[in-house]
Amino acid sequence: MSRRIVRLTPDRLASLGERGVPCRSCVRWELDPVRRDRLGSPSEAAAEKDAWLSLVLREWGSCGRVAMVDDVAVGYVVYAPPAFVAGSDSHPTAPVSPDAVLLTTAYVDREHAGGGLGRMLVQAMARDLVQRGGVRAVEAFGDRRSRGGCVVSADFLAHVGFRTHRQHPTTPRMRMDLRSALTWRDEVEAALERLLGAVRPGQAPAPAHRLQTHETPDVG
Repeated sequence: MSRRIVRLTPDRLASLGERGVPCRSCVRWELDPVRRDRLGSPSEAAAEKDAWLSLVLREWGSCGRVAMVDDVAVGYVVYAPPAFVAGSDSHPTAPVSPDAVLLTTAYVDREHAGGGLGRMLVQAMARDLVQRGGVRAVEAFGDRRSRGGCVVSADFLAHVGFRTHRQHPTTPRMRMDLRSALTWRDEVEAALERLLGAVRPGQAPAPAHRLQTHETPDVG
C-alpha cells in the first residue's frame, strides 16, 4: 500500500466529491451566511467551492493537501489566510490572529482513520507554510461536541500539535506555532517510518528532512 501527500487542485477536489466526501459541497467557510442562504442546491455549492479554490490558488497559492492511498484520494486539509475565509467571522472566538493562516477543513475517510494520515496532512501543511515564509502560525476553530461536521475536532487538533488560544465551551480557537511544529518533525518521521516498516531494531530514525519524500510535487 503506497501513501503520499500531494497538493490540492480542482481535479483532486472533484475526485474527493466522487467518493462521497461530505465537505465537497459545504461552503461554510468559503461564503458568508447571507451568500450561503442564496444557494439553491448542492451542485451550486460545489460550483462556488470550485470558484473559491481557483481564486485562492491564483491570488495566494497552494491552499491544501490531499492524502493519496494507492493513487486514490482519501483525505485532505484546506487552509488559507482569514481574508479569503468569509465564513470564519461568524464563530464566537473570531477573529483569527493577524499573523496566522486558518485551517478550515481536515478530513480522512473512516476506513483510513487512525493510521496517521491526518497528522501527515497537517505536517505537510506546516512544511508548506514554513517554506513559503511570512506566516508564524496556523489557527483553527475546534469542535468539542464531536459532531463530525464542518468544524475540525478539537481533540484531533490537540493531538497534532494545536493548543487552545481562546477558550470557548464548544468552539475554542486553537493555534499551532510553526516554530513549535518543527520540533516534532523527528517524532513524526520516526512514527511514519515505523508505520511503513522502514525502521529495523537498532536503526536510528531517518533525518527530519526525509519527511519531504512523503509529499509528491506536481510536475508541469
